[in-house]
Amino acid sequence: MDGMMETNGYLDQDERIGAIECILFVSGEPVDVVSLQRTLGVTDLELQALLTRMENRYLEQKRGIVLYRTADTVQLISNRRYATYVEQLLQPAQAKSFSQAMLETLSIVAYKQPVTRNDIESIRGVRCEYSVSQLMKLGLIRELGRKEAVGRPMLFGTTDAFLRQFGLHSLAELPSYETFCAQADDEGEEKTGA
Repeated sequence: MDGMMETNGYLDQDERIGAIECILFVSGEPVDVVSLQRTLGVTDLELQALLTRMENRYLEQKRGIVLYRTADTVQLISNRRYATYVEQLLQPAQAKSFSQAMLETLSIVAYKQPVTRNDIESIRGVRCEYSVSQLMKLGLIRELGRKEAVGRPMLFGTTDAFLRQFGLHSLAELPSYETFCAQADDEGEEKTGA
């Protein structure tokens, strides 16, 4: 290949990292890990080592970009450390905040997925068509298939965009539901003086 320093058809580690960086930069979107493996001709273990090295370099050098990884994708994103400078320059419009109903719906989907709209409504006690449709438009939830039940209702689950929105790398990083409930109960007892 022109422009690439190859030795007997082999890219060294720094060149592979450069290739990954270039792919991620040009894409601008999350890139599937399996696609990166195929493109570079490396194993999953080799790719993970390259990504870890990139991630560490960015952090050590206090770069303006960082590597954002989930189990299935990898992406270059801006370093939150410098967000105030970007805001000062660009003064971005404030993103529309989530309504309470949307947050409740999203929480139920995140913790109970795969979940049907009826499941969400039975937990919330109110209808949720609007919240579900808005969360799908935002790309935070998606259809996962249909439940093997009468009427074959649609099943919903979260997306990688959900993980990115909340700074998570996997669903395993969600706070424990049981721990959260116990803390809420303790706070309630403190307020009532029990």
